[in-house]
Amino acid sequence: MKQNRRHAWPRTLAQARELQHRLTGRVERRDRFGAVHRIAGADVGFEARGRIAKAALVVLDMATLEPLEYAIARQATKFPYVPGLLSFREAPAMLAACEKLAAPADLLLCDGQGIAHPRRFGLACHLGVLLDLPTIGVAKSRLIGRHAEPGPAKGDWVPLLHGEGGDTEVIGAVLRSRAGVKPLYVSIGHRVSLASAIDLVLRATPRFRLPETTRLADRLSKAGAGPLAVPGGMG
Repeated sequence: MKQNRRHAWPRTLAQARELQHRLTGRVERRDRFGAVHRIAGADVGFEARGRIAKAALVVLDMATLEPLEYAIARQATKFPYVPGLLSFREAPAMLAACEKLAAPADLLLCDGQGIAHPRRFGLACHLGVLLDLPTIGVAKSRLIGRHAEPGPAKGDWVPLLHGEGGDTEVIGAVLRSRAGVKPLYVSIGHRVSLASAIDLVLRATPRFRLPETTRLADRLSKAGAGPLAVPGGMG
């Protein structure tokens, strides 16, 4: 997967926030994708006491959720950990991993936020815009917003809201991905509506709390984890 839209990576917090404000208008919140055969997940681990970002990208067959391909990229970490600015720390290595794939993915699930973000431009949005790829944010915790408690059954969800009064906006869904466990925070990344995002996340989450894409990418990004037994695997 090649980047369609590039930009210089900012060095300061103010530059990063300004870039988010500038790019958020490019996010498409409606469905613009075809058949999903190859679904990808990305995660980043850190090595050398945080100085090296190790990005892992795993591609699964959407019908069977069996691994098809993976790629790993390592880059020097050039941006600090700041809530709301995660993409500037992790996205460069993720983009490098994307460029190693033999064939592009049809959809990317990100272990992070989409528009459920103070400037409506989380990691899933950033990757989606730069790759012009359908993306969904699937976060394990809430960054902003408020919500009621979703029902206990798998598939139950409630809207994640942000703002007050007439300015209240639905920025995501608080989704029960498995009965009796903590919900996930699902939000639009790029080129996928919220309704489709919920459906696709559930399809990618047959047994556990997290989507299979996230589970396998997380395993691969951990230091010392062995390679996945997939055809076309790449180091």
